[in-house]
Amino acid sequence: MGVEQARDVVVLGAGPAGLTAAWQAATKGHSVALLEQGDSVGGMAASFVVDGINVDHGSHRLHPATPPPVLAMVRELLGDNLQLRSRNGRLRIYDRWVGFPLRAGELVRAVPLAAAARIGRDTVGAPLRPRDTDSYASVLTASLGPELYQAMYAPYAEKLWGLPGDEIDAEQARVRVTADTPLKVASRIVRGQGRGSGRAFYYPRLGFGQISTALAEAVKAAGADLRLGSRVSGISTTGASAVVTSGDGTRWRAGRVLSTLPLPVLARLADPAPPPAAIADAQALRFRAMLLVYVGHRGGRWTPYDAHYLPGSQTPVTRISEPANYRDSPGDPTGHSVLCAEIPCTVGDRLWSAGDGALADLVSEAIAGTSLPSLARSSVQVRRLPHVYPVYARGFADRLVGLESWAEHLPHVTTLGRSGLFAHDNSHHAMVMGLAAADCLQAGGGWDEVRWTAARAGFRGHVVED
Repeated sequence: MGVEQARDVVVLGAGPAGLTAAWQAATKGHSVALLEQGDSVGGMAASFVVDGINVDHGSHRLHPATPPPVLAMVRELLGDNLQLRSRNGRLRIYDRWVGFPLRAGELVRAVPLAAAARIGRDTVGAPLRPRDTDSYASVLTASLGPELYQAMYAPYAEKLWGLPGDEIDAEQARVRVTADTPLKVASRIVRGQGRGSGRAFYYPRLGFGQISTALAEAVKAAGADLRLGSRVSGISTTGASAVVTSGDGTRWRAGRVLSTLPLPVLARLADPAPPPAAIADAQALRFRAMLLVYVGHRGGRWTPYDAHYLPGSQTPVTRISEPANYRDSPGDPTGHSVLCAEIPCTVGDRLWSAGDGALADLVSEAIAGTSLPSLARSSVQVRRLPHVYPVYARGFADRLVGLESWAEHLPHVTTLGRSGLFAHDNSHHAMVMGLAAADCLQAGGGWDEVRWTAARAGFRGHVVED
């Protein structure tokens, strides 16, 4: 029989949502335990060191669209370590590089005349196209036109989510594509010529994970109990309070559990178990995995760009970022650099199972095929993340509604965060959720359900910013 601990609130998962919720709950006077199965905080928003350089789990930024309360919170935590940086990325389209965010002059020069004519034709003919809304492909083909959809969005969608566009739900277009007509694309280009929101981002001097590290310090300073290496083995909701059992046998009794665990994982851990229909729904929801291939480069910075986007089907690599170019940090070495290549995949497939050397070779091949500078490889490190992108396959909403209905009626348990809500969201969205959850807490772990329902309605309007 393990030790029993009692808290007003137990938070599961120390990513941005869980950290923010735990900190704010403790600040408001609640007794809080934050359980994280890993040996560090931040989840996918963490940073770590490769070859003496702080790197992230892929390409992360704090977008200027971050709501003022969240941005003020991060500024309070980081001070002048939070830098405002100009974006300097590139996108591969029509076998040419253009600045990303898009720049009008470059885009005009990059688009072949025949393709430009087709884009013009699609723009003029937009009012006559059928307005199908049954898939990602039909929505974007109707709004953007066939040429832009096939050139930019169709191959990228299949790489990111492992499905052709006509098998992806239309909701994917809403949450991931804000410039969804040629006129909106043009408007974004025009607005982006200056140092607007599309041209800049906030980034910490020591890597994006500095935000999570600062949040963790704030959690502890507020008196919360942060436990790393605490894998949850069960969640019982049968009594007057919830009981969370961690891997070491500790039983955490709480008036409220705030869970950022993936919904299918929560379904496996719950006692009593979900009804068969909810179990079937959980098994049907899928996450896309990600391979992060970190390649050391000898000879200083590889390029002056922060990220290169590769939407084409010629390579499984979707983006190559150079973390040291995201910031101005005197701690970064000048004699070498590190690249991070992102390769979406499915757990267990040939990419997931490939060796580190083979994956580094894929990165080198992607570079060689796109007129990028040659890579002087000095080291390779691979991280495999099993739950990165929720897959919005057609019909997913019916499955999600059933599972959410079960989760929403779990006594003493509230789900939040990207994985907890099966949502495509930025880190600032996750922190918004954490703030909202803390605001709904009442004495002894009580819960303001009306307020949370209103907050959840707001979360559904989130659109991913890149």
